Amino acid sequence: MSTVNITTVKSIREVQEEIVTEFEVYDDWMDKYNYLIELSRDLSLINPRLKVNENLINGCQSKVWLNAEYDQGVIHFTADSDAIITKGIIALLIRVMSNRTPEEIMNTDLFFIDQIGLRQNLSPTRSNGLLSMVKQMKLYALAYHTKYSKK
Repeated sequence: MSTVNITTVKSIREVQEEIVTEFEVYDDWMDKYNYLIELSRDLSLINPRLKVNENLINGCQSKVWLNAEYDQGVIHFTADSDAIITKGIIALLIRVMSNRTPEEIMNTDLFFIDQIGLRQNLSPTRSNGLLSMVKQMKLYALAYHTKYSKK
């Protein structure tokens, strides 16, 4: 008798709760920054041919390229950045929002950002960049929702 491996997909809420738990281990922000640097190493990088001006996120001090592809009802994000902490931040956002439907992305409350203290512990320019990354991901979701939703 063969067994079937059924993979359950975690909800956006569950993924965010995991992130909050992971960050609770660290007492100070230097350790949390080091963890962000670790996460940056796990980021599925954008194809080098997609590192073009059209994929640059406006509002980020460092360069952040974000690509979104729609396939079988979900959006897949890839990204890269020339700044390692920013790369860790986009890695977190992709972990939460990639492989989700446009509706899930548009309607999600990204509570983990405040719960781990990310927004409060970033410089003003990095905080603006974080908001720009979230905005761009939600704009991609809106565009795909508009393009593929049944009228």
